[in-house]
Amino acid sequence: MQKTQQYIQTNLNRFLNELLAFLRIPSISTKAEHKEDLQKAASFLIERFKEAGADAVKLVSTYGHPIVYAEKIIDPRLPTILVYGHYDVQPVEPLHLWHSPPFEPVIRDGKIFARGASDDKGQTYMHLKAFEAMVKTGELPCNAKFIIEGEEEVGSESLPAFLKSNAEGLAADVVLISDTSMIANHTPSLTVGLRGIVYLQVELTGPQRDLHSGVYGGGVINPINTLCQMIACLKDEKGRITIPGFYDKVTELSPQERAALAQVPFDEENFKKELAVEGVAGEEGYTTLERMTIRPTLDVNGIWGGYTGEGAKTVIPSKAYAKISMRLVPDQDFHEIGQLFTDYFTSLAPRGIKVNIQLYHGGQPVVVPMDSIAYRAAELAMEKTFGKKPIPQREGGSIPIVPLFHQILKVNTIMMGFGLNSDNIHSPNEHFGLFNYLKGIETIPYFYHYFTELSKQQQAR
Repeated sequence: MQKTQQYIQTNLNRFLNELLAFLRIPSISTKAEHKEDLQKAASFLIERFKEAGADAVKLVSTYGHPIVYAEKIIDPRLPTILVYGHYDVQPVEPLHLWHSPPFEPVIRDGKIFARGASDDKGQTYMHLKAFEAMVKTGELPCNAKFIIEGEEEVGSESLPAFLKSNAEGLAADVVLISDTSMIANHTPSLTVGLRGIVYLQVELTGPQRDLHSGVYGGGVINPINTLCQMIACLKDEKGRITIPGFYDKVTELSPQERAALAQVPFDEENFKKELAVEGVAGEEGYTTLERMTIRPTLDVNGIWGGYTGEGAKTVIPSKAYAKISMRLVPDQDFHEIGQLFTDYFTSLAPRGIKVNIQLYHGGQPVVVPMDSIAYRAAELAMEKTFGKKPIPQREGGSIPIVPLFHQILKVNTIMMGFGLNSDNIHSPNEHFGLFNYLKGIETIPYFYHYFTELSKQQQAR
């Protein structure tokens, strides 16, 4: 891989400028007004894959945002790596908290600040540039396929149908994803587990219209007050979720597994300092790290109703809303948990309140095997570029597509992320380190190399 690494160093400035151009495209999948921007981002990738030397590049239309597909098959007898990423990004609000415009990337303190810099444009683009380096130097050791979608931030709604209808053409030996983080720049890690997710919106309706709070106050039910009371009932004083049946299928980790997790470096005092909080909270009986990785959660992500503009307007609102997400662990099923929530939350509503619950999206939890040649290849690749063996860790986030790759394509996934938890993903001032961007481009080719070599060794036995 010497020629590949030399090519990367020679073209690093171009690789960076291309990423900055990619980040300027406001590809926010949750907002309909950005539909053309998502098409523009997909077209940008199409052109870059063609320039990189992919043999088959196409834009796949869906009932949502398009999927970018690219491949290079050098020998059908060789292993095939299927790379997954996404070009859509989260909304930018609250905009006033950004130190620079979210779609005008700037470099400060060795970091690229822009929406999507880490999640997931920057990490996706590492794979494209690593692929280019291997192709241009003639050092691509195996076949490569790419799926880059534009709906990850809204639940990957179009991807299952795409996988099912193209399962034969998407056949691969492993899926490689960089949409996760590592512990620190000096402490590489591989993600071996993700929590699942259920994301819902609840709507409470009381009176048929907003009412004057002086005329009607004290005589009619207030949906916002009621919503707050109902939400407060979802957890007990020990931080446990009160939905009946919620924990029935939760797989409890053994003392040995919990001890292994405790080996992951975690400084609670630094954690509090970084977040500017004085204390931590969560389910009783578990450490902060365990609460964020191996335990299920329920959080209100947004709440509104009535008048929220400048000044005063004394109303009893007709409606109140909340967005609520639940992170799930093995063996919870997001369909089942969504129904359990709906049944319980509806039962909490007093007479005079109508409840409507909309399930936006969900995904299953996943744990990947650590005894595969793919995992060993990822270990060797990171050890090669970081100089130390990566630590396996579970993450609290969710990538709904990971279990679908296993279910539909019958293939396992390697999650080799290069971001950091401090990258402010989904928040103002998202950023991605220049060190991390380069390290990803350098490391990915070694994964191809070691996976190909270990696969050949396995076949020879």
